[in-house]
Amino acid sequence: MKKLLSLLFLILIAGPVGAQTNTYSISFENAEHHEAEIKATFPNLSMDTIGIRMSRTSPGRYALHEFAKNVYNVTATDSKGTPLNITRPNPYQWNVSGHDGTIQLSYTLFANRGDGTYSQVDETHAHLNIPATFMFVPELSDRNITVDFNVREDLNWKVATQMPKVSNNTYSAPNLQYFMDSPTEISNYSLREFEVESNKQKQTVQFVLHHNGTEAELDTYWEKVKKIVLAEKDVFGELPNYDFGTYTFLACYIPNASGDGMEHRNSTILTDREGLAEGGMEGNIGTVSHEYFHSWNVERIRPKSLEPFDFTEANMSGELWFAEGFTSYYTNLILCRAGIISPTAYIEGLTGTFNYVWNSPARQFFNPIEMSYQAPFVDAATSVDPVNRENTFISYYSYGSVLGLALDLSLRQKNLNLDDYMKLVWQTYGRKETSYTVEDLHETLNKYAGTDFGSEFFGNYVYKSDMPNYAPLFKSVGVVLKEDSTKPFFGASVSIKDDGTAVIDRNVPIGSPAYKAGLENGDVIISINTVSFNKEQRFSDFINQFKVGDVLELTFKRFGVEKSASLVLQADPSYGIQLMEKEVIKPSKEVLAKRKAWLKIK
Repeated sequence: MKKLLSLLFLILIAGPVGAQTNTYSISFENAEHHEAEIKATFPNLSMDTIGIRMSRTSPGRYALHEFAKNVYNVTATDSKGTPLNITRPNPYQWNVSGHDGTIQLSYTLFANRGDGTYSQVDETHAHLNIPATFMFVPELSDRNITVDFNVREDLNWKVATQMPKVSNNTYSAPNLQYFMDSPTEISNYSLREFEVESNKQKQTVQFVLHHNGTEAELDTYWEKVKKIVLAEKDVFGELPNYDFGTYTFLACYIPNASGDGMEHRNSTILTDREGLAEGGMEGNIGTVSHEYFHSWNVERIRPKSLEPFDFTEANMSGELWFAEGFTSYYTNLILCRAGIISPTAYIEGLTGTFNYVWNSPARQFFNPIEMSYQAPFVDAATSVDPVNRENTFISYYSYGSVLGLALDLSLRQKNLNLDDYMKLVWQTYGRKETSYTVEDLHETLNKYAGTDFGSEFFGNYVYKSDMPNYAPLFKSVGVVLKEDSTKPFFGASVSIKDDGTAVIDRNVPIGSPAYKAGLENGDVIISINTVSFNKEQRFSDFINQFKVGDVLELTFKRFGVEKSASLVLQADPSYGIQLMEKEVIKPSKEVLAKRKAWLKIK
């Protein structure tokens, strides 16, 4: 899936399907019960025992998902139909022996989650994430692959995928990596497309939408998508060279889907329960912006730690603060530049992410690189034992986003900008599809902005977990970073229940007033200063009647035992972020010019 990919595709399409091709077919006769029937043929086998696996991971996801749990009715024969012996060496592998050089495999897949990681089969569609659907032989990963999608014609289904069509509903991939990276939507979808010129050649951007709405709603949404495509092209100066000249958004906005977005080489999955008329028009456009940016940053500007992607183990990368985080920084910035949200909405929308990162106690434990290493534990990973994420983890999406903001505004004080740094990273690594390391990003910043600047930024904020001084950075573009030192802060997430008690429902942040008072997740607060709670009120409203510095006497229960504690209210550490004009401060012409350049306000 690197430099020779396009050539491999051309060879694959130009010539007949040869003996070194693994073939699959999939059908959906029992779709209403979420089953797919899958057949695979692996020819020209030299080893007597062949290990056939289901993937444990999926491109763009870093945790284990164990897709084998939804596979059953597994059988295997040789080329003459003679049954073969199957053994199970581990939960995700089937060893097949006694073949005649060919194995014909069949199995049933249960699939009922429509998102970017799993597959969903029902009477509305077959939404297929390839690793969650098809078995594979790791030793045959360089072989060509063809797959025949037996669509439900009675449901007017048709196929949408980044894989090239061979004929009818048969599609191909040059190797296992590309096959696994090619999600497929089979439904009665609608399609919009337009051509974008880049480097004197035209490429097609398609939007496939499976939804229950109207064509007019799709038309309105599509106009926003086109603006995003062009605004992101402007960041890098060009489109990626999409294989076969086409990029495809695969969107499912239907009640039976689950909210998600997942990037792939020449396509992306977009899913949500809400249709365009039910909030999806505004609620999902940010995912469009985020995932399309990945066609540069992640898919081609690619961390060396993820190349090649491992389908047998969890995938760990120390670069996700850049790959996901800087992409997150651009997500809403692009919406603002494209005129989809206002500058005010964009600026004020920074507040939540900024406070989450700024006030997290987790920075004392991990820097952005180490936060990225946590992905296999947090990226849609599941476990039953409690964890202490509130105190030990900051999402690399959010952490990287606020670092991207700081880097952009810092560069702009030197009459430089993050766009041009991203262009340089693109030209150095992405366009050539040369994978990078954190040290490569550091060296590229040194090259772009000078060694002193680059070493200070990486030394303080990437290799360590210091935070930039945001106040002057915001001020340089006419934005105020404001705190309210009079607002009292209790320091725990608390919900008032119907019985008039208040329950701490999350881990208490290290260093907060509640933490210092010895309170913990699950504690049931009976009264404060002998006053009980009204089930109609919010806990924050109860606390707001006090002042910073007040001492609260708490009565609470832990494990059924009544206890008491004293808590000293501190000032709320959270900040507000807004334009100077809202503070009745008139920005100078120079400041306004810098803001316009940053947000690309016309």
